[in-house]
Amino acid sequence: MRTKLASIAVSFFLGVAGASAASLSYAQDTGSTATGATQAASMTKAEKKAARKHARDKKNAELKKLEDAGYNPGRANDPNYPQDLQNAQKKAGIGAGASQ
Repeated sequence: MRTKLASIAVSFFLGVAGASAASLSYAQDTGSTATGATQAASMTKAEKKAARKHARDKKNAELKKLEDAGYNPGRANDPNYPQDLQNAQKKAGIGAGASQ
């Protein structure tokens, strides 16, 4: 019983070690070009804040265009929701994006 338990433990640790070595061999080298995720990690706090502010301003400007084109986002349980939004997008000249 004790030897069986020891052999199970040894095989488990060898499996874990093998899996760790396999995942390390497929890792990307650090000399490659930076991706979006690594660029975001290297941004300073002020740059992140400015990027969030820019994205929020862009979203609010798009929403304002849609509201001016006749879309009302505050209407609860609107039975014509997707069609109303698509009509406003066409009228405002805004791409449909994720709503299609």
